[in-house]
Amino acid sequence: MRKNDIADISPRDPMLALVLLTRLPLPALPEAAFARQAAAVWAFPLAGLAVGALAWATGALALAAGLAPVAVAGLMLVVLVMTTGGMHEDGLADTADGLWGGFTPERRLEIMKDSHIGTYGVLALILSQGLRLAALSALVAGGALGAAVAAAVWSRALMPVLMAALPNARGTGLSQSVGRPTPQAVTLGLGLAAVLALLLAGWAVLIPALLAVLSVLGLAALARAKIGGQTGDILGAAQQLAEITCLLALSAAL
Repeated sequence: MRKNDIADISPRDPMLALVLLTRLPLPALPEAAFARQAAAVWAFPLAGLAVGALAWATGALALAAGLAPVAVAGLMLVVLVMTTGGMHEDGLADTADGLWGGFTPERRLEIMKDSHIGTYGVLALILSQGLRLAALSALVAGGALGAAVAAAVWSRALMPVLMAALPNARGTGLSQSVGRPTPQAVTLGLGLAAVLALLLAGWAVLIPALLAVLSVLGLAALARAKIGGQTGDILGAAQQLAEITCLLALSAAL
């Protein structure tokens, strides 16, 4: 087996993934570790596992306290948002504003970079988080808290797929600084996420996972057509779209 056929793995990659995708209090990494950002994408599902596990623990405690399923789901959603600093939600809002608010690729990218939120972004957040809350409530009522963790894991494994498949549309920003991951790193992340999702939600996760892939592929096609590639905002939107699709399908399956 050639060296290039083996995924480049470092023990620091899980910590680096947490630094990139969460706002959890973590020890500082040496500057040299950030040179591995593209190689570390295989560990993105572990970041999903961390935030999902915290949401699961919150939900379990809230259930033990006798809270209603919708309240439990609301608390879990708060944890999911707070542990990531709302970065993926922000990407979804910027993507909605940019892709539908401009008439040229340049104008769309300009809108996405603007820190202000527009009508499309507000509507995207309201509708997406409403669906997220409804799906989580159904999973809580069905006693399937682990399925919520599986969705958090799988959705983050799909972000590197876009990073590898699409060019960076802007040439600057977080996505550009991370770099383009290798097929080996992307495949390893997908394999890791698949194993974790199966352990957390069982075989019922297969169809939801496939639907999440299709939703991200649809976003990828839209992003290529409207801005010529992906950005950090597109990646955040992909995570949200994949997680919500997975949650909705899991709530129907379980």
